[in-house]
Amino acid sequence: MVKQKTIKNEISLTGVGLHTGKEVTMTFKPAPVNNGFTFVRVDLQGQPVIEADANYVVNTQRGTNLEKLGVKIQTPEHVLAAVVGCDLDNIIIELNASELPIMDGSSKYFVEAIEKAGIEEQDASRNVYVVKEVISFTDEATGSEILVMPSDEYQVTTMVDFGTKVLGTQNATLKSLSDFKQEIASSRTFSFLHELESLLENGLIKGGDLNNAIVYVDKEISESTMENLKKAFGKDEISVKPNGVLDNLTLHYPNEAARHKLLDVIGDLSLIGVRIQGKIIANKPGHFVNTQFAKKLAKIIKIEQRNHVPTYDLHQEPLMDIHKIMAMLPHRPPFLLIDRIIEMSDRHVVGLKNVTMNENFFVGHFPEAPVMPGVLIVEAMAQTGGILVLSTVPDPENYLTYFMKIDNVKFKHKVLPGDTLIFKCELISPIRRGICHMQANAYANGKLVTEAELMAQIARKQ
Repeated sequence: MVKQKTIKNEISLTGVGLHTGKEVTMTFKPAPVNNGFTFVRVDLQGQPVIEADANYVVNTQRGTNLEKLGVKIQTPEHVLAAVVGCDLDNIIIELNASELPIMDGSSKYFVEAIEKAGIEEQDASRNVYVVKEVISFTDEATGSEILVMPSDEYQVTTMVDFGTKVLGTQNATLKSLSDFKQEIASSRTFSFLHELESLLENGLIKGGDLNNAIVYVDKEISESTMENLKKAFGKDEISVKPNGVLDNLTLHYPNEAARHKLLDVIGDLSLIGVRIQGKIIANKPGHFVNTQFAKKLAKIIKIEQRNHVPTYDLHQEPLMDIHKIMAMLPHRPPFLLIDRIIEMSDRHVVGLKNVTMNENFFVGHFPEAPVMPGVLIVEAMAQTGGILVLSTVPDPENYLTYFMKIDNVKFKHKVLPGDTLIFKCELISPIRRGICHMQANAYANGKLVTEAELMAQIARKQ
């Protein structure tokens, strides 16, 4: 299994936001396992955290924009592409403004900063979604389409057609993520002159200059437009090169526009939140179709993972039998609701309960049609999680476990006498000060029967 990765040291960059024109300092910081990519607005009270999550996309006008509880992150796609391109799984990105710095309009400077900070493996396996069938999304309004198909590794192909003489049909392909730095990272953002005029009129691209965006001239430039461009970019003179590019920029590649679209696809699809093993093919991609596809794929992955029932050998010697469990937990029959612990690490625990007709609760809980009470399934999951948190102290027999919070509880199927319940609890965040926050799932008969987010704390007996 491939290990998760983060950076070794923190590192900062300063630049301006393309649309806001505001100076912003961005700091990359190492992140714990399973953190994913998160943004922190250090300029706001409480330093709110916004996860790189497709569900937080609020609009895709001239970039991908995230918002969570009123807190905004603007144009993160170039930074996210760099993070993925550097093969990272976990990173914290601190900002003192809403918009990330545009730099030269590519991912180049972000990749260089990440490499300078150093990359290190972490003690956890990478979560990878292996594509088994073609999944696609089409934007009927524009004809844009993006799909993913099975492949041995993550690959991306973009096909673009801008329908203009200066910039027609282009293709770009990334065969391996290891080629990102060399082949894609330095590809800069671009705009057509007719789009530029509209953006300037609407007060956008305040941080733009001719060094951080390629401008393709697809129409005659009027005198008034020329004067507006000179004023906007602070230039005494502006000219059009023979290849149709405004002023003094030299293209890095003949198909730089298609490569930059590929860069955007990688950045936008990072919002899925899981590594993809599959080949992405994007025809006329853009931030809207990219993020809509990311939302669709994220939903499919979540449903598949939720319905995935882990398999365990129930006949093997348990890690903890009932005697060891009773030596650790303060609970006793009839309120001790787990029989075995069959697996445990520093981040997860798996427990088991055999449900029988002679359980005390069946006496009063529909004795003619016995169903295990949902609250007791939740309690059993919590007891399983209690084993995990109590295993962090040398004398667990001197501690009690108390519930602090229960969220997002869902009961999906009935649990009946004769069922074998499997409880799997995984940490959502590291255990701190005896507080355990975990995702708990209960399975029976090859199905997910109950799920919940649980938070509990252990406290020394008085």
